[in-house]
Amino acid sequence: MNLSDVDFSELALEALERCRVLARFSEEPGRLTRTFLSPPMRAVHESLTGWMRELGMAVRTDAVGNLIGHYPGHSPDAPLFLLGSHVDTVRDAGAYDGPLGVTLALALIKGLGGKRLPFALEVIAFSEEEGVRFGVPFLGSKAVTGQFEPDLLRLKDAQGQTVEEAIRAFGLEPAHIPQAAYNPAQVKGFLEFHIEQGPVLEALGYPLGLVEAIVGQSRLEVAFRGRAGHAGTTPMHLRRDALAGAAEWMVLVEREARGEPGLVATVGLITALPGAANVIPGEVRMSLDVRHPYDEVRSLAVANLVTRAQQVAQRRGLELDYLTRYEQAAVPCDPELSEMLALSAQAQGYPVHQMVSGAGHDAMIMSALCPSTLLFLRSPGGLSHHPEESVWPQDAEAALRVGLDFLQRLASASGPTH
Repeated sequence: MNLSDVDFSELALEALERCRVLARFSEEPGRLTRTFLSPPMRAVHESLTGWMRELGMAVRTDAVGNLIGHYPGHSPDAPLFLLGSHVDTVRDAGAYDGPLGVTLALALIKGLGGKRLPFALEVIAFSEEEGVRFGVPFLGSKAVTGQFEPDLLRLKDAQGQTVEEAIRAFGLEPAHIPQAAYNPAQVKGFLEFHIEQGPVLEALGYPLGLVEAIVGQSRLEVAFRGRAGHAGTTPMHLRRDALAGAAEWMVLVEREARGEPGLVATVGLITALPGAANVIPGEVRMSLDVRHPYDEVRSLAVANLVTRAQQVAQRRGLELDYLTRYEQAAVPCDPELSEMLALSAQAQGYPVHQMVSGAGHDAMIMSALCPSTLLFLRSPGGLSHHPEESVWPQDAEAALRVGLDFLQRLASASGPTH
């Protein structure tokens, strides 16, 4: 495989343009929102299927809606190496968070020029990673890794539809989800390309970053309950204002997180009930997202923030309820694959910058199945989960040069190519 014969610039531009094509498929007019198995996901699948088949790939959809393209190895019983990322989005999203990892993977296969490797390649477009529709992330990669628990089928979205009903509405069979799990003995590893979603690489002037670990995270639902009342007739000293208590606690969340290096804590969703301008809020429901590279620090921080919430509630005569919706331990990337990726970056003339990911990615779930690693591309302006997020073509080209060199090294370590 001669990398000098590959037009990396053309491949990079095509990968970015394909992200923009997929961004047209949205649940909401005027902005990009595409959640788990929502109607626009069908158009995404149709486009990806066409692109995969142009590369001679066999295409299938598993029971949780992951779209998978298979590029054969040099023998029918060749092991698998997996590439990919997710194709769902947050609300009012940008075009590249997730889909770029799929379109770059397809560009790598195109760059092979029909050459077969000692392993087959499979590109997975995970149906769900963000957790927007049902409040729990990684439904796609959990199925692939055999971690999809039956209880997940009973989760409901804002319209009251369950995961099971959503899967059936998409024309799939929930009972077949266990069959989506790969056999670990057949999988050599997994590589995900993803935008950094932060400002670090841009500040350093580097196009790429090698992720050595992904932080652990906790997601909780917190509810303060007081007593609703008339905004004009209830004296201040007789109020049990749930929103005032929630606001006090949110400031404490920010203060506590700033006091612990590496800790981030976010209240990103808040609902005040009954939700009228002239009514004292009687109940407030909130989300809490806590992340840190070390699980012990994160767990202690969560416990401390819950204690702080209890103290606020007691002092203000409120009730407090909380529920842990999601817990994910910190995950190191595979040392051998990461070292091979670093060698590829060096060989292609790019600086090797190792970093920790503050965001969760499918790679952290895939590590339960096989050796997994993650390559970041610079995010101009540090923007992500934002309609103006972007990727520079030269950075996409850098990722492809490193990625194809990586596949070449992996093939050399595995056996001859054809």
